[in-house]
Amino acid sequence: MGDNGQVSHWNAPVAAAPIDAEVTVPGSKSLTNRALVLAALAVGPSRLTGTLRSRDTDLMIDALRALGARIEGPHGPLAPHDTELVITPGELRGTHIDCGLAGTVMRFVPPVVALATGTSTFDGDPAARVRPQATVLDALRALGAGIEGNSLPFTVTGTGSLRGGRVEMDASASSQFVSGVLLSAARFDEGVELVHTGSAPVPSGPHIEMTIEMLRESGVSVKQPTPNSWRVAPGPIAAVDRVVEPDLSNATPFLAAAAVTGGTVRVPHWPASTTQPGDAIRGILQDMGATVTLEAAGDGTGQSAGETGYGTLVVVGPRTLSPVDKDLSAIGELTPTVAALCAVADGPSRLTGIAHLRGHETDRLAALAAELGAVGCGVTELDDGLEITPAPLRGAPWRAYADHRMATAGAIIGLVTTGVEVDDIDSTSKTLPGFSGLWSDMLAGRG
Repeated sequence: MGDNGQVSHWNAPVAAAPIDAEVTVPGSKSLTNRALVLAALAVGPSRLTGTLRSRDTDLMIDALRALGARIEGPHGPLAPHDTELVITPGELRGTHIDCGLAGTVMRFVPPVVALATGTSTFDGDPAARVRPQATVLDALRALGAGIEGNSLPFTVTGTGSLRGGRVEMDASASSQFVSGVLLSAARFDEGVELVHTGSAPVPSGPHIEMTIEMLRESGVSVKQPTPNSWRVAPGPIAAVDRVVEPDLSNATPFLAAAAVTGGTVRVPHWPASTTQPGDAIRGILQDMGATVTLEAAGDGTGQSAGETGYGTLVVVGPRTLSPVDKDLSAIGELTPTVAALCAVADGPSRLTGIAHLRGHETDRLAALAAELGAVGCGVTELDDGLEITPAPLRGAPWRAYADHRMATAGAIIGLVTTGVEVDDIDSTSKTLPGFSGLWSDMLAGRG
């Protein structure tokens, strides 16, 4: 929604010609919010560079400041657009936490609050109240926390420490349940031994890998005895200065724009090696017929992208997109982008392994089936995914469901379909403020 609380209708622009543009993408939300939690729990001040400033990350900043951390800009008081942050931990105290619609705030902050002294209340947007939450709350209860409620709104009463120890949970609905406990676990008296008991694997495995890597960078001992268990030893969390990578998942709509228009899009500062799930878009686009290359950074050294650590990702779209049959269980957040690509492919596609998307910002499977169907695409909703059969597309209203990735999927469809009107383009501010301006600049060829 816009600043005045009104839904922001947006006529998705049609690409009059193949796109040719360079798009610089802001920092990763997933990395930013993990780094903020670790910095707030560390033994001293940390500096984050390249942080994303969006609704989700600002909600995390507000929560940690309310709990007692001092978060400033590079020159003093924090300004709205500061992307270099200095975080100084403080004594944790009870407070009120506004989660908005941010899953990372809902799932990462309760374990932090369990270490505080006093009672904290949690609430958020109406849509957040139906998102799965009980798993992490039940785990914290088993570890010694005092909690009332099983979903938003709920309260956590802390005594300044948490026993920790062994706990079992069924994290089939979200990897954030695992990451949320692991991020704070070194501060628990006994650390934690966490066991996933669900019959289905934990979805979005790369996000757990991201959490583990960042914990180890912070000096925390993390072991994974089995694919479904994790051990975090008790101990200090080191203060670490970090540079946040661009958000690769947020880059995917722009790369998809090259694919659907037969154009070229370049995204600089793409990491040669990363734990971000968004990196998987490279293989998906190649499977659909696009040419994808990671060129060395333009630093005049002649080194490869692997040697410099980053490069410019270049995607060149094909004449026609090939259909795909993909298990997206590890990279479910890419589903709206991939579904939009499948809607303009030259044959039926099947996307599976994504039943957990029903518990995201909205039921993304039902939402995608409804909106792609409204513009004329054939869609069958499966128990764990979608079958998408392309057909001639027509203009129609596109509902975003207050979901940033649904909004960007509508923008992709609008590139090749006249008359697509996204009902809430500013929902993209959740993770990518200024999306519509970046989209317009891309269409105009401005980098």
